[in-house]
Amino acid sequence: MRNIWRFLVPYYARYRKQLVLGFGALILKDAFHAAQPLVIRSGIDSLQKQFAVETVFWFAGGLVLLSIVKGIFQYWMRVILIGISRDIEYDLRNDLFSHLTTLSSDFYTKFRTGDIMARSTNDLNAVRMMLGPGLMYWTETGLTLILSIAVMSYVDWRMTFLALLPAPFVSIAVIVFGRRIHDRFEKIQAMFSTISSRVQENLAGVRVVRAYVQEQAEIDQFERMNRDYIHHNIRLARLSGLFYPLLQALVGLTFLSVLVAGGSRMLDGKLSAGSFVMFNTYMGMLIWPMIAVGWVVNLIQRGRASVERIQEMLAERPTVTAPANPVALKDPVQGEIAFHNVGMDYAAGSALKDLTLTIPAGASVAFVGHTGSGKTSAVNLIPRLMDPTHGHITLDGVDLRQLDPHELRRQIAIVPQETFLFSTTIAGNIALGVQQASPEEIQRAADIAGLTPDIGSFPQGLETTVGERGITLSGGQKQRTAIARAILRNPRILILDDALSAVDTVTEERILQGLAKVMQGRTTILISHRVSTIRHASKIFVIENGSVAEQGTHDELLQLGGYYADLHQRQLLEEELETTA
Repeated sequence: MRNIWRFLVPYYARYRKQLVLGFGALILKDAFHAAQPLVIRSGIDSLQKQFAVETVFWFAGGLVLLSIVKGIFQYWMRVILIGISRDIEYDLRNDLFSHLTTLSSDFYTKFRTGDIMARSTNDLNAVRMMLGPGLMYWTETGLTLILSIAVMSYVDWRMTFLALLPAPFVSIAVIVFGRRIHDRFEKIQAMFSTISSRVQENLAGVRVVRAYVQEQAEIDQFERMNRDYIHHNIRLARLSGLFYPLLQALVGLTFLSVLVAGGSRMLDGKLSAGSFVMFNTYMGMLIWPMIAVGWVVNLIQRGRASVERIQEMLAERPTVTAPANPVALKDPVQGEIAFHNVGMDYAAGSALKDLTLTIPAGASVAFVGHTGSGKTSAVNLIPRLMDPTHGHITLDGVDLRQLDPHELRRQIAIVPQETFLFSTTIAGNIALGVQQASPEEIQRAADIAGLTPDIGSFPQGLETTVGERGITLSGGQKQRTAIARAILRNPRILILDDALSAVDTVTEERILQGLAKVMQGRTTILISHRVSTIRHASKIFVIENGSVAEQGTHDELLQLGGYYADLHQRQLLEEELETTA
């Protein structure tokens, strides 16, 4: 628990003044509330000595005034303290999102998207409930107990002792049930994350599910997971259902002891009628705090479990970071890239093995090779989406690890194999990463990417909103939108990772003609399985098993008679077969 509060205290520290005002209002509210039974006691004792209507109105007016003042402070107590919990929720959500954007790609292989979403929403709400209502009522009930017990002890310590006999049993119940509630809620939150991940995967892969007729299988699997989730929630409800009646029973025993002992002492003349009523009023005031202890413990245990889950994510650190004193990039960046004995290892095995090659500044080069040969891993190292396991890569002679990743990535535009579009307009997707792009610049990028012929078929042209992940566009349209995005950024280094695989050869040729001018004077890396895409590159690297197997121009590689020549021959035969078919 100490680690949790050490984590939360800096968030509370941002709202010191509000906390002082909030807890000040809480203290004053409890003080006026605790004064009411004293007024009742004085009123009854005074009326017993001499009844007067003026006395009734005087004490009644005092009680009304105390209630009004107490209500005012109670209002501000709730507004301020609950408001602070909302402010901390806002800060924590911002910090969590900012942290997630800094983490490297290996984090997202360890945590599923649904799990991250559950922790960012459901767990965050549980933390807010602990910080707001939980802490407020914990303090309020504690202060009410202290004030009430202090006054009761001053009036009659024997009666107070009898009234507090059940208190140790309350503490034992809180400790035992609190631990079990925490464990069960932690398990429920983990199950909620699993369910969220399952839903997210099914929605993202709905086409695959339908294509393989797996709707019923997924429904059955979800039903089983949902049934287990409900089962564990019912177990928690049963535990809470046992906890609250137990507390109420202990409260009932307290009332019974006060009634029996207080009534006996009043009949013996050792306790005034006003004091007896006062004791019963205080016991009535203590019903909510004693019952609220169970509810507050529930909130705090839920909040603890959720804080631990959020802390787990916040404890993650990016594997790709900026050095303490980054080297400034050359102005302008020339774009010479060199791999020096680069190796890249994953959990499943090695992707690159002592890869050594040089890409001249302003050159247009290509990577080709079998699927899984390491081409994509190699180009992902250039913008430092990951760092090599061993060896190093230089840009204009400077080790990439000595550069600030953000400054490096501003010089690079990459079109990945799996095109990702946001649920915004086509123009918005093209302008991603460019602060102020004019409609003319966006249109020019779309022209070069070969997207313009399709724009006429869109309902609102470039202002057409695409669905989630660009689902309303075809594969080729998504690729061309991503290419336009890269072109608009005007990078010094352009990487196209199999970016033309979803377009036909005619469209491909048109896009390549448009890209020819764009590629002039900037370093361009093409990855493709099509010889037609890369044949005009100034140098072609054949990657096999994570290292360079062949290198040279298109004509030089054909003369070698290796993998590239075989690939070229096979594709020529395929084109002839398509022509004659």
